[in-house]
Amino acid sequence: MIDEKLIRKEFPMLSNPPLMQGHPLVWLDNASTTLKPQCVLDAVSSYYISRTSNSHRGDYDLCYSMDVETELTRKAVSKLINCSPNEVVFTSGTTDSLNRLAQSLQYSLKKGDEIIISLSEHASNVLPWFQIAKHTGAVIKYVELQKDGLITLENLRKTLSKRTKIVSLAQVGNVLGQIQPIKELVAETHKFGAIFIVDGAQSVPHMPVDVKDLDCDFLCFSGHKICGPTGIGVLYGKYKLLEDLELNSVGGGMNDKFYLDGTIKPSKAPAKFEAGTQNLEGILGLRAAIEFIMKIGLENIAEHEHKLKKYAVERIKELGNSVIYNADVKSGIVTFNINDVFAQDAATYLNSKGIACRSGQHCAKLLNDFIGTPATIRASFYFYTTKEDIDKLVDAVSHGKEFLDAYF
Repeated sequence: MIDEKLIRKEFPMLSNPPLMQGHPLVWLDNASTTLKPQCVLDAVSSYYISRTSNSHRGDYDLCYSMDVETELTRKAVSKLINCSPNEVVFTSGTTDSLNRLAQSLQYSLKKGDEIIISLSEHASNVLPWFQIAKHTGAVIKYVELQKDGLITLENLRKTLSKRTKIVSLAQVGNVLGQIQPIKELVAETHKFGAIFIVDGAQSVPHMPVDVKDLDCDFLCFSGHKICGPTGIGVLYGKYKLLEDLELNSVGGGMNDKFYLDGTIKPSKAPAKFEAGTQNLEGILGLRAAIEFIMKIGLENIAEHEHKLKKYAVERIKELGNSVIYNADVKSGIVTFNINDVFAQDAATYLNSKGIACRSGQHCAKLLNDFIGTPATIRASFYFYTTKEDIDKLVDAVSHGKEFLDAYF
């Protein structure tokens, strides 16, 4: 059980919420980014107040301290997703991780090779593959979605072929919130000798994720979606695959030696992918966030969000003035529209009541035709979300046709 009211005291933006249009903030945009507990703020500020130095760049105490802190964070990540610390690469976020993977993997692709994604993917898991396909002559294929947005083993099996080299899918969709059966999809993909990449941006912060159990080859997630700082993220990869990957960024810190003839001897993974000075304050904050999350428990977080999702769906349905596009999905995302009200207008009205929700296409622009609307409202929950937050949302939605009031 989660005592969200007690937990909220750990978050300055919840214990002393800013005002939006004269109303205390109701934060329901957690799929976009999450609020930060005091321990994360303290970890980040400590770097600037008393710990400023580089890492792996000096022989003095402060620098050594940051060496240690960096590796402690790597261990925290490894505990979170059940991998080895040397399989954890620090990046700036999920987008950066997926771009780096695409850049490295392009060297293994040739004309006619296939990359499989789905219509429900975030732009970060679409556009890098578009670019690589353009440069290599590889072909983008889309695995068919069920009406609820799920990918079945049968549909993936029909899409895979001997030319398939990469399958890259989100474990949890950022629009419909569908939870894909990744373990089964990975196993089928491996039968064809292809690698499987998991976009974990919407799963790692909200549910237990075990990369060894999934047997995925790579997984990416962002710190800012798990109560950590912006500008820090993780690329997990099986160590052998990391060692075999081509370099995607070069500079100081990622090489053991380079020579006059242009030869580079890269360091061992993960250092070979961490060129230049890392986001050290972000690394400190990420560890604080992970430790905070793990004390609460990912199972507890998933259960709490599921209960809130069920409650929100029931309450919105009672109004009879809205369409919900993912009512039966268990993740903490409710995607809906108020009848006869454009999504952005509805979100502006919600803002006038102090409620922060996302509206639009949510960076998943291939999904519009599938769900039958050009834009939606997305309310997304986390472990600090309360029933009172949802009640305020529902009350505002009940007056949704008054959206013009928000402009005057």
